[in-house]
Amino acid sequence: MGLDHETISIRVNGQHRRVRDGMSVADLALELGLEPTKVAVERNLEIVPRSTLADVAVKDGDDFEIVTFVGGG
Repeated sequence: MGLDHETISIRVNGQHRRVRDGMSVADLALELGLEPTKVAVERNLEIVPRSTLADVAVKDGDDFEIVTFVGGG
């Protein structure tokens, strides 16, 4: 019964996704190929402060909207 094999079901930007149980929002961003310091995250219609992304656990059934910042010039 290792935690490495347990997954939960979430939505990210409208798409269903299974991720490992116990990960943080920062871990989720990294798994999606995103830099946690360069994203804005909304979880269940509430903004997650960037300074807390590593501390907030992803829970089964969470609904995320994740937006990345793109520099230009």
